[in-house]
Amino acid sequence: MLQLENLEIAASMLRAMSHPKRITIIELLAKSKRLSVTEIYKKLSIEQPTASNHLNILKNKGILDSKREGKKIFYSLKHEKVKEIIDSLDRCIEI
Repeated sequence: MLQLENLEIAASMLRAMSHPKRITIIELLAKSKRLSVTEIYKKLSIEQPTASNHLNILKNKGILDSKREGKKIFYSLKHEKVKEIIDSLDRCIEI
């Protein structure tokens, strides 16, 4: 049986992923494995501060990892299983 604490963490992660741009970021990272902030905001056609805000939300909820290399910050999925959640949502929409 799932513990209440684990359910609260899972719900918090799902809320963080619930924005269309954040879902798109997860999909991009699932395909590319690792992208810089610049690559992400250009692919999404959004402003850099907006992309950074979305990335920080996902990182703070334990969905993404980040690594600084010089002046660039690269993001990747912390858990590959996150992509399966997005895939499940896609399958539900197709019904």
